[in-house]
Amino acid sequence: MPKPRVFHVDRLALAFKPKPWAFAGEKRAEIDAFWAELTAKNPALWNGRVLLLYRQVVRGSVFSGDYLETDYASFMAWRRWGTHAGVHDCFSAAAIVSADGAVLLGEMGAHTANAGLIYFPCGTPDPNDIAGEMVDLEASVARELKEETGCDIGEFAAESGWTTVVDQRLIVQVKTLRSRLNAEELRARMLAHLASESEPELCDIHIVRGSGGYAPAIPPFVTAYLDEFFGMQA
Repeated sequence: MPKPRVFHVDRLALAFKPKPWAFAGEKRAEIDAFWAELTAKNPALWNGRVLLLYRQVVRGSVFSGDYLETDYASFMAWRRWGTHAGVHDCFSAAAIVSADGAVLLGEMGAHTANAGLIYFPCGTPDPNDIAGEMVDLEASVARELKEETGCDIGEFAAESGWTTVVDQRLIVQVKTLRSRLNAEELRARMLAHLASESEPELCDIHIVRGSGGYAPAIPPFVTAYLDEFFGMQA
């Protein structure tokens, strides 16, 4: 399996240009059967709407692209079946860096679609992230950060631009956020937020202090970012 590519871009220019997604139409019966089986096992799943990237280009330091809209059932089937189908899951993620140089990751709760995986606060964009004709991943990452950890993005010093990680069908736009708190203080604060929620998305917060020896539940797009980040700190 190819190693994820990691590079920096200064700006995102992402548009909402809806069009039919052939995969969702052609595979409708199979998708519906798949979704019925999936929700029978996990009734907490909801068939909302998500945005998927169907065109992308990098010119200079600008990452541009166009999104279509589809249902979550089709998205999950596409993910599970491993087909390309002309789209990428392009989303923003928050890399939270503590004052003492650690990176904090969240572990997804048992009721979520990605139960047990450990990664950044993030989420596939949805119609709430559409502003006019554009898709605002800055707003998306701020929302996911608040929902999952209780932290406001304004509390952090955000590095300029984005660290882009391309991992096969994933394109992850990582915003590095630096805190004035140390890792243990941040973790305690985030755990307090989780304890206050009736059904939090995360079930734990993990502290990573260096590259290598990563937990198996950390996906390759996260380890690629961590390798790059800790390599630059050395």
